[in-house]
Amino acid sequence: MLILASQSKSRLDMLTRAGLVADAKPSLFDEDSVKAAMRAQGANARMIADTLAEQKALKISKKHPDALVLGADQILALDDGIMLDKAVDRKEAEKQLKHMSGKIHRLISAAVICEGGKAVWRHIDIAKMDMRTLSDAFIEAYINQNWESVRYNVGCYAIEEQGAQLFRNIEGSLFTVMGLPLLPVLDYARTRGLLKT
Repeated sequence: MLILASQSKSRLDMLTRAGLVADAKPSLFDEDSVKAAMRAQGANARMIADTLAEQKALKISKKHPDALVLGADQILALDDGIMLDKAVDRKEAEKQLKHMSGKIHRLISAAVICEGGKAVWRHIDIAKMDMRTLSDAFIEAYINQNWESVRYNVGCYAIEEQGAQLFRNIEGSLFTVMGLPLLPVLDYARTRGLLKT
């Protein structure tokens, strides 16, 4: 049995479409406090994504020790060292897109699987995102048209939708861009008998 420790519909959809049966149970822990504490201690984006993914999985694993529990998290990091969180409103979304315009950022997607209250597998994947230069008019129109579908996405885009228009080039897996290093997860699921070999 696999449990996804998340309320992310896109992550559950990726697993389901790939043929992996999973039950979603959100962990509901205070991610913002953990992020803030880790940033204050100088942790990088990779460490933060990995820790958040593990904490999500551990919380659910302790309640369901016989299940494999998958936790996942994604952090957006710019080359200038700034890490962005989900925008709280349209104004902040526009500000973030203006900051990312014409620059490269990286999406660090971490996945951790726990069993019996312990981490038994982990993987981190990185996608390099080269955003084209965006006009203020384009940003405003884009946010107005897409806000409901991107408001919960770090970076304010859904790459599988009109968010594709924001980029010149992408290096890395589109699954990673969408928030889960899916292919490594599927590989591990096969080793545990959740998928046929």
